Amino acid sequence: MARLPPSLAVPWAEQLGASLPPLLVEAERVAATVMPGLHGRRRAGPGEAFWQFRAYVAGDLVSRIDWRQSGKSDRLFIRETEWEAAQTVALWCATGPGMDWRSSKEVPSKAMRAQLLLLALSSLLLRGGERVRLFGLPRPFAGRQALPSLAGALAQMAPVPEDPRIARHARAVLFGDFWEPLEETKARIGTLAAQGVRGHMLQVLDPAEETLPYAGRIRFEGVAGSAAPPALVPRVEAVRELYAERLARHRAALAALAQSAGWSFACHRTDQPPETALLALHQILAPA
Repeated sequence: MARLPPSLAVPWAEQLGASLPPLLVEAERVAATVMPGLHGRRRAGPGEAFWQFRAYVAGDLVSRIDWRQSGKSDRLFIRETEWEAAQTVALWCATGPGMDWRSSKEVPSKAMRAQLLLLALSSLLLRGGERVRLFGLPRPFAGRQALPSLAGALAQMAPVPEDPRIARHARAVLFGDFWEPLEETKARIGTLAAQGVRGHMLQVLDPAEETLPYAGRIRFEGVAGSAAPPALVPRVEAVRELYAERLARHRAALAALAQSAGWSFACHRTDQPPETALLALHQILAPA
């Protein structure tokens, strides 16, 4: 994907280190705005918190009868407690010059928005008692105080969304622009699905990548490190419709491959509020 102007990117680790403190503050603010409540799965099981009363049936232990509740009617009731079954959510965001690009100083880079959403989602999940892990790291993070440690480990995240250590039945969320060839994305999602991992892909794009707002004679250049040759377009207006068609086709293909693997797919632009995307992600991960 050609981009204009050339990327203003700095190396990934250097950029991340410089942006981390304010990024954490912003992530906590966005998370608090969206939903500070619990995110755990509730089911009957061992625990201390009351869940519900249910009618006594043959085979139940007499010691489990709640006599106070039973005394209010002519039936016997069992007092069930709650088991918080924390799920593990594996997170990954793309890195590199393509993600560092932005069309203007009025919008954040795709990498910064992806990292913000990853940290804000982590804050919600950790606050709700879930375990969060990053692709490529050996152990998950748990507890509300783990967010700074998770943020500090972002630079150690796997460069591609591959990790055979992710447990079966875990959930995954991938953040990226997904401009790589569809066959590469399909292979990676297929590998995760074969591991029993279900998840969600969020395509993060700069508004200029979606609208191609340029006019006249424009020279498009690849981002730093890209092998793509420069492309001179005499009149950008003449190709805007074709560009929109190809973008729509690419997105439809991403959505189709996600659906075929039992995953979901959505899009987010860096000029849109992060809270909107975060709320949608939280609802997707919420247990039925």
